[in-house]
Parts: sequence; C-alpha cells; structure tokens
Amino acid sequence: MDKEWSEMNKAMQKQLCKASFPEGINTLLQLRETLMQEAVSWRDELEEKDYYAIPFINAEGYHSKTIAYSLWHIFRIEDIVVNTLIKNDGQVFFKGNYQKRMNSPIITTGNELVKEQISEFSKCLNLDALYEYIAAVKASTDEWLKSIDSAELRRKFGETDKRRILDLNVVSSDERAIWLVDYWCNKDVKGLIQMPLSRHWIMHVEASLRIKNRIKR
Repeated sequence: MDKEWSEMNKAMQKQLCKASFPEGINTLLQLRETLMQEAVSWRDELEEKDYYAIPFINAEGYHSKTIAYSLWHIFRIEDIVVNTLIKNDGQVFFKGNYQKRMNSPIITTGNELVKEQISEFSKCLNLDALYEYIAAVKASTDEWLKSIDSAELRRKFGETDKRRILDLNVVSSDERAIWLVDYWCNKDVKGLIQMPLSRHWIMHVEASLRIKNRIKR
C-alpha cells in the first residue's frame, strides 16, 4: 500500500472516536480527495483503449480487472452503501440517469463479471460520463460525511435494510456478488466508512496504478 495513503488511513481509523471524530472525518476527506486526484490525473495520461486493457487477466487480485471497471466498481458500491443502505435515499446512479449516460449494460457492482467479460463491459462505458458519475458520488458521500456526528458510527443494519438493496437488483445474485449484501449489513456505519469508503478505494486505485504502469512500460 502507498505509504502516504496507508498512513492517512491508519490515522483516520484511530481518530474516528468521540474525542477526535472531527479530525477523523477531515483525514478521511483528505484521503478521498488525494485518491480522486490520482484517478482524475489518468485522463491526461491514458488513451481510451487503456481503460479497457486487462494485462493481468489471469492474475489473482484487484489488478486482474481494468481501470474503467475499477472506477465503476468503487463508486457503484459507494453509491449503494451510502445512499441506499445508510441514508435510505435514491442513488446518484438512478437520479442522474447514469446507466444511459455511461452506456452501461449493467446496474450492478460488477462483481459477477470475470476476465474477458470485464474488458468487454469496460469497452461499453462512456468515459466522460463515468468520470462525471464518480465525481457526483464522491460529492454526495462527502456531503453526508460532513453532516454526521460520532453517534452515527454505531448505527447497525438488519433484514429490512438487506431487502431494500436486494429489491433494487443492484447486486447480482451470482455467488461472486451476492455475499456483498450480508457483508455490508453486518457492519455498523464506522465499519462501512473503513470499508468500502476508504480502504476499498485504496486497493482499487493501487491496482489501477499497477495496470497503468504495465500499459505504459
């Protein structure tokens, strides 16, 4: 893990307690902004074909995906977790008609896709709209993070919350994906902030950097 990102993540986790909660949120927002700036910088460095390249197709790990998929995956999960699960509100994805704007054949997190399916899916995506979507999701989440207090961190979820996610069909019933619903709903808000709102970003951004470096080598 990138040293700077790792240190920010560790600091944020320690700070997310009642006494230092505001500092923890500020550190989290700084981390997310740093990671977003990294992802946005790729638009000037990469060609369209680089976003659906899959140089590590047979590898184990996040770098076996594509850069476009990684961006989609990070922010579809965040949109679902924050807006559907935590806030019980509409997703940015649906409010902004992003499926049509991105030309996406799916509305799910993409966990069900493997190997060539990931590359073919990535080819479909309109990159300008994808970047608009990830910016909109980040802005929505950041606004929510700035509005909460430390008591919110202890809030838990149950069967009704699981059903709300399942009814939207935004998580595939495939075994590679369906476990996500239980995974999220077994966490409290603090656990969700730690994963997927921070660490998940780091893992996929670092994997995308590995892909980028291989492509540009």
